[in-house]
Formats: sequence, C-alpha cells, structure tokens
Amino acid sequence: MDRLTAREIEPRGWLKRQLKIQAEGLSGNLDKIWSDIKESKWIGGMREGWERVPYWLDGFIPLAYLLKDEDMISRAERYIGRILKGQDEDGWICPCTQEERKSYDMWALFLILKVLVTYYECSGDERIEEAVYRALWQYRGFVRSHAPSGWAGARWYECLISILWLYERRPEKWLLDLAHILKISGTDFASAGRLWKKIDKNWTMYAHVVNAVMSLKAGPLYRRVMQKKNVSVGDTDAERMFRILTKYHGTAVGHFTGDECLAGTSPIHGTELCGVAEAMYSYEWLMALTGKSVWADRAEMLAFNALPAAISPDMWTHQYDQLSNQIACCVQNDPPVFNTNSSEANIFGLEPNFGCCTANFNQAWPKFAISAFMKEGKDTLVSAMLVPAGVTVALNGTNIHVELDTQYPFRNKLTYKVEAETEFTLKIRIPSWVKSFTINGQEQRAESGWYMIRKAWRGKEAVEVDFAAEIERLPRRRGLFVLKRGALIYSLAIEEQWIQREYERDGVVRQYPYCDYEIIPQSKWNYAFCSDNFRVQENVFDAPFSTKHPPVEIEAEMCEIDWGFAPGQDGVCRETPKKRVLISNPQKKRFIPYGCTQLRMTEMPFIERHEGCLGLQERR
Repeated sequence: MDRLTAREIEPRGWLKRQLKIQAEGLSGNLDKIWSDIKESKWIGGMREGWERVPYWLDGFIPLAYLLKDEDMISRAERYIGRILKGQDEDGWICPCTQEERKSYDMWALFLILKVLVTYYECSGDERIEEAVYRALWQYRGFVRSHAPSGWAGARWYECLISILWLYERRPEKWLLDLAHILKISGTDFASAGRLWKKIDKNWTMYAHVVNAVMSLKAGPLYRRVMQKKNVSVGDTDAERMFRILTKYHGTAVGHFTGDECLAGTSPIHGTELCGVAEAMYSYEWLMALTGKSVWADRAEMLAFNALPAAISPDMWTHQYDQLSNQIACCVQNDPPVFNTNSSEANIFGLEPNFGCCTANFNQAWPKFAISAFMKEGKDTLVSAMLVPAGVTVALNGTNIHVELDTQYPFRNKLTYKVEAETEFTLKIRIPSWVKSFTINGQEQRAESGWYMIRKAWRGKEAVEVDFAAEIERLPRRRGLFVLKRGALIYSLAIEEQWIQREYERDGVVRQYPYCDYEIIPQSKWNYAFCSDNFRVQENVFDAPFSTKHPPVEIEAEMCEIDWGFAPGQDGVCRETPKKRVLISNPQKKRFIPYGCTQLRMTEMPFIERHEGCLGLQERR
C-alpha cells in the first residue's frame, strides 16, 4: 500500500476537532514558550541542537497542513528555511562544529531527514530533494569510519524512511549500499526477544520501550528499500517481536510497559508517551508495507485509548508515564514504583521527567489522520484507519473523492460518500474485534480483515457499514479483568482535583496553562466487579476525549474491597488487592473510555456476590 499525504487527506468531524485542540494547545505553541524550540541551535540559538526541534516539527508540520492553518504553515516554513540555510557545503545539516561531528549522535540526522520528507509531502517544496540528497551523500562517507552508535545505532532503520523516499526519485545504487551498511552496523532488535523476556531494572538501549516499538518496522522497511518484493520475512519478525512484547510486557490498552525500559505486565508500572506515539507510527508503516489489517487494529487501539489518556483534555500538558491503574498523578515517594524513571514521571506538566515526550507526542494524531486512507496499486482506495476524513486522489487516471462520515470508535457506524466517474475498488478495514457487520443493511463476511467493493462508480453514491459491538469483561494477569466494547477500553471514572504548580527550573518556566499539575482522587477507587450487568449510554459530545463529557459510558455493578497502597507509596495502589473480599453492597459505578481519563482503575478482580450477603467467593 502507498501512504498518502496531508495534501490528499482532509480531517473531518471529531478528528478535526481533536487536531484543532492540539493546535490550540502545547503543540501549536511550543515554539513560543519553550526555549529548547524557540532558541534552538537548529535555528541559530544556543539551546538544544539535537532531537527536540526535529521531533516537534515532525508533528507540527502535518498538523499545520491538515488544518490549513496559514500562521502555523508560515512558522513551519521559517524553521525549515533556517535549517536548510544552515546546511554546510559538504551536505552536513546538523547544528554542530567540525570538531563536534565525531561525537555527535546521528539519530538527529535520521530524524531531521524524516522531517524534511514530511515537509515535502505537505508543501511540495522543491528545495527538499536536493537537501536530502546532499545530506545522505555526506553521511554515506561519514558512516564508513563512524559506525552508528548510541541512539543512532539503536534507531538506524529510521534513516530508511528518507532513503526509500529519495531512491524512489533517484534510484542510485549507493542509497541501497547505505541502507545495508546501516543494517549491518546498527542494533539487531529482531534478535532481542530473549532479552525482552525478563525485566532488567538497569537502563539499557535494547530494553528501551521506544527503541523496541520503533524497531518493529525495521525488517519490512529494509526489504522494501532493497526492492525485495516479498516483505514476509521482515513481517514474520515484526509479528514475533510484537507477540513477545505483548506476552511479557503487555498492557490493557495494547501497548507495553516502559518506564523507560520494559517493565513487565503490572498495572502500576508506567509506559512512556513517546513509546505510544512511535508505536502508532510503526504500526501505520507496517500496515502499509505488509497489507495486514491487524497492524491498523493495533494502531487504533493506541490512538483511541493510550494516546489521549496521557495528555490533558486541552492538550496543554502531558505525562511521561501513564499507568493502567492510576489513582493519583503525584510526585511519588522515593523510591518510585518505576524502574528507571523519576518520581515525577506520571504528573502532568510541560516536561515531566524528561522533555523528549514534550516534543515527540505531537506527531501521533497528525500522522494517524494522514493514515486514514491509503492507495493500493492503480485502482484501489484503502480505508485504513476508521476516522472521519475525506480523501481526493487519482485512481485509473481519474480523480475520485471519498468521505468517511463516522463517530467511530464512540459509535459503530460508518458512512462512505463516494464521488467518482470510474471503476475502482473501495477496500474497507473490518476491525478484528467485529464478530458481525452489515453493508447497506445486508450481512457480510470479511476476508483477512478487509471487505472490498469493486464496481463502476457513477456520480454520488453512499455505502453504510454497521458493526455489532458487545461489552466484554476480558481476563488480564493476576486474576484481574478489563472492560472492553469495540475499540475502546473502559475505566472506572475517579473524581479528581487538579493542583497547579508554577515554578522555574533550569531556566525553564512552568506557568499556566503549561505549568505542572498533580491530580488527587476525590472519590473511591477500591472496587471489584460483582456482576456482569452492564448498561451503555451514548452522549452528545464536542471534544472526543473529555473527562467531564465523554462520548459514551458504561454503568456497571461494583462492590468495594480492601485494595491498599503500594509499599512506601500513598498515591499508587497495590499491584493486586490486599484482600479479595467484598466490603460493601453493590453500587452502580460509571465507566468511561480509558482515553477520557486521567485518574482510573482499569484492571480489577471479579468477585461473585451471593444473594443476601456480601459474598466471599472470587471468580477468575
């Protein structure tokens, strides 16, 4: 499949609203308030000159063009202009002196080249191709005596994105040689599975959750660059790696713990926001490279659950680490529950724990939006991510326009509006959780996660898809369960109090609305499921991931239990309940989408209640 660009995709409905919230929040204002961006060495300043400006631009650029925001577009143009102006005559583009080149971590090069490719796809700027060519040619010589190490060694495959893009325009053999040199010089994460099967409490590159999820796309991407038509070998590696990560470190929302390194399956160990953003990007690539719908299922699970849960509803602050069972977001007592992160890692703020996520979370929503539709061959339009969006693209030499009108995943109906005067295939992804569905009212079956409509389209036509969604109480580890309906995980809603913290540290000011916050619970959280009586309520909504006004909620019967706090902590619950005995009568409790929560209980036991008493028997 071929990925499309922001020039061909138009976000609509709740997705456009979410992108606007992002533009009005931290992402759209970071260059005005954060010295590492506004005073970066990339644009002639004295602040950080490595990954933060490229990370930010990687999301800011597609966000600006998707929203057609002229002010944001002009700001992106200024940054790109300064970066291109700073490129040396020999092609070196990163902001450092000649003496610093030998010790400069070339991860920043891979990242800025990816940014330049993104900028070209959004703007069509003709300067970009030559700049990328010169930078890669220079690196071709440099890498022969300076093999990638550090972050570059762990993320060598990210350079393949710009190599592939350039090779499709200039098919010169040295580009394939460079790709191969990077592969044999960099970390072989496909062989890291044995090391991923344990928890190493020491910080290591090979167990770093962001490196792990980035690396999933390495095999298929390398094979595509090398013009190997069959990517199945790399795909097999990616699937095997994913399953190891899921088995040993999987979370309730389809991601992996990593605070920062892989941390097991505990619901009170965190996962880094950078990891969520990069996993989504890897899965989007993997679906395009392999054509397998399961990678889109995995991307949407993160987009609808883990991603919004780690960012405040107004998108002005975020967490470094999110927890599945998160009863407070406060500075933890020393030592924190995290293996390798600080006690501030799960407060909300400008740059809690470390600033990489401040810059990098910006890419997640825009790139997911661009992946709404893809193209396959000359005559197939693929509806990949089931979000409200329109696409205008040429098929069989004729422009066609398709809009997907939907409130999915909060509702389970899709309406495609097609305007075309040609024959083509509309290929619709059917999520793996769907057990039955209809097309225009008729029961249908999917093949390998896809339903295809091949016909000669004439004028304006509509296709309606309805999914049947059931509430499921799914088992997790340690005798706990999670509530799921469709593509959404649900969590017990906990009333919250936000405590504002304004201060200055290391020359960086935190002030409203980008100050730090601790969030304290104002309602009970120590519950267990005590029946399978659930009721769904759909609500009118504006912001899709609002805590106060969620699009949908589930009413469940719950009973209190003696859960307790993690040892040495007063803001983290125990990994499992202290006692699995009911201590209250049933209460109707409100569950809302995981992505709508900041405080939450997601994994809880089921304890069977006997008539006339509180009950003592636990059901597993």
